[in-house]
Amino acid sequence: MLFCQALINQEDIKMKWTGHARQVFLGLAGFIGINMILTACQSPKGPIKAQETTTSGTIHISVDESFKPVIDSQIEVFESQHSEAHIIVHYKPEAECLRDLNVDSIRMVIVTRGLSDAEEATLSNKLQFKPTYGTIAYDAIAVIINNEAKDSLFTMQDIRSIAKGTSNYKYKMLLDGKSATSTVRYVVDSLLKGGALSDNIVAAANTQGVIDYVSKNQDAIGLLGVSWIGNKDDTTQLSFLKKVKIAKIEAKDGSYVRPVQYNIAYDIYPMIRPLYYILKENYDGLGNGFANFLIYEKGQKIFNRAYLLPARMHLETRNVQISK
Repeated sequence: MLFCQALINQEDIKMKWTGHARQVFLGLAGFIGINMILTACQSPKGPIKAQETTTSGTIHISVDESFKPVIDSQIEVFESQHSEAHIIVHYKPEAECLRDLNVDSIRMVIVTRGLSDAEEATLSNKLQFKPTYGTIAYDAIAVIINNEAKDSLFTMQDIRSIAKGTSNYKYKMLLDGKSATSTVRYVVDSLLKGGALSDNIVAAANTQGVIDYVSKNQDAIGLLGVSWIGNKDDTTQLSFLKKVKIAKIEAKDGSYVRPVQYNIAYDIYPMIRPLYYILKENYDGLGNGFANFLIYEKGQKIFNRAYLLPARMHLETRNVQISK
């Protein structure tokens, strides 16, 4: 009797364990099957393409609005050569571009100065890698005057005194803003030696506004980057030169010169500034692809055509009259 009961108990245990194992097996099989179906549904058909390369993808960059004409040209040519590359540019005052280095969506900025040691350390700590930056071109700050203006020759002391509001000339000085722009920073740092802007300085909304104001007012001079008015192959810039003319500024040797490439290359023209790129990318992405485009032959030739001086290649400089 006891023997039979033992057999029954063993058989009962065996059936219980067999049922439990069957449930576990069926559960695992179902889980694996569902995952296989989901994986199959989610897998793209055909070859998998990289989301971004040096010649494809989409990035956002911030650029000093003083350089809009030439950077527009750079992007147009780059994208025409790489149909899957999309560079979305945001033109802003220089100070805003530099602040954008802390914005994750902005991959590159183009401005007229590099990073200070403190800025580089802070940004490196945030990114966990060292950003790259370098000079890509040299720009000159041109002085424009109304076509009917009688004065067309100025010394640097004349320009400084107009900025300070102490000049015998009755000119207002037009800038592309009263703060945050690279041209304003140049006036404050280089002309006023850190002094405050005077009431004699008028702020336009942007560089286009500087040109428009000077074209309508004989008592105004404007300061702007030469890339807005130097390219005689650009029909828009040719139209600007019908509205205003470019003044000559006294050089170190006492001669009066215009902001042409020859005078930039040989440091003859007195108001010259560099143009930098700053890149937040430590892999072979579209930011590196565009940076390489800017510093090598094709990009440097575009700077050359825009009458900036290329910083990375020795190209022929042109001493051309651009006042008329």
